Amino acid sequence: MAQIGISPQQIVPAEIDETPLRNELPRRYVQRMAREKTQALAGMGSGAVLCADTTVVAGRRILGKPADAREAAEFLRLLSGRRHLVLTAIALGHAGRLQERLVETVIRFRPLTAMEIDDYLACGEWQGKAGAYAVQGRAGAFVLWMRGSYSGVVGLPLAETATLLAGIGIRGKAE
Repeated sequence: MAQIGISPQQIVPAEIDETPLRNELPRRYVQRMAREKTQALAGMGSGAVLCADTTVVAGRRILGKPADAREAAEFLRLLSGRRHLVLTAIALGHAGRLQERLVETVIRFRPLTAMEIDDYLACGEWQGKAGAYAVQGRAGAFVLWMRGSYSGVVGLPLAETATLLAGIGIRGKAE
């Protein structure tokens, strides 16, 4: 948010169940998560509530935040040498209305060796990250190419967020 000149009044995690529904498709899942986070926080004040959710998709499989290093290694082996999708949904609640955007980015990883995966797991950067990696960190070296929104992969698509906020009169200020 600082990159677009906006300082949120509060940053509060939304405590919701992030378990995908049975047979839920990835796009619907990530949109539902952003919407439910916004709805969970809607009663916190009279201002706007902005929430986002990011997930990684391999085929039709949702790769959320891995539960442990074993699952993180499984995710990284799955992503090794192939393309995958990073979906980030944003939801803005304001004045009884909900506006939503879905941002899609395609990333291709180079093939990863077992040693590279082990080293990455040892650094701990994968913890709490959808798909078990942080592109803004060491995993950036895994990326052969990316088509879409870098900021959306990191977690908050700035162009779309700035547009939504400007639509309700919230614009960035020069520092």
